[in-house]
Amino acid sequence: MSAADWLTVQEWQAVALSLRVASVAAIASLPFALLTAYALARWRFPGHAILNGLVHLPLVLPPVVTGYLLLLTFGRRGTIGAFLDQFGIVFAFRWTGAALAAAIMAFPLMVRAIRLTIEAVDPRLEQAAATLGASRIWVFLTVTLPLILPGILAGLVLAFAKAMGEFGATITFVSNIPGQTQTLPSAIYSFLQVPGGEGAAGRLVLIAIAIALSAVFLSEWLARMLASRISGG
Repeated sequence: MSAADWLTVQEWQAVALSLRVASVAAIASLPFALLTAYALARWRFPGHAILNGLVHLPLVLPPVVTGYLLLLTFGRRGTIGAFLDQFGIVFAFRWTGAALAAAIMAFPLMVRAIRLTIEAVDPRLEQAAATLGASRIWVFLTVTLPLILPGILAGLVLAFAKAMGEFGATITFVSNIPGQTQTLPSAIYSFLQVPGGEGAAGRLVLIAIAIALSAVFLSEWLARMLASRISGG
């Protein structure tokens, strides 16, 4: 039996869609997470605590609540969704909506990982570069960014893993449509609801574990390689 025959078409579709959703969610949210993490770590401004609370809100809210809020906001009749619909941009009940929900649920983990590494960077290094006439952007690109690359990588892996396992917000916002919005967690849930579906659910569980472990091992290897290059070893 070949690897392709091990899973059914529906199961392969769920795996492929999950990889697609998780990758898009992690990569698309990285610039926003980097900016937010830097603002929380380095800047002091009115509303700092409010921003910090909003960033971490998806961690403490029930995922179904987050999905419902997304539906109210980005649904075709939502405050933002109705406007985007005029330009043909639709999130509700589409795979792009699954990516949006996964990105929002994973955003706090990515921000926290990056923020911790930024806070670990000695501000005197940045100040020394600034006294030599470097602009803030150049200081960030040449001093801060290389030092926080391991944290960025860790944040990406955490976000990817969280997006792969996201269920509550996703199924509330985009439903569970095979081949369109059915990701690994929702496929496992669906198979467990029908008699004889335990085998398919078990296969998908093994694949989910394999993907998660591969992501962790890859991130560890890349982090060590980056740390070695930064230290000059």
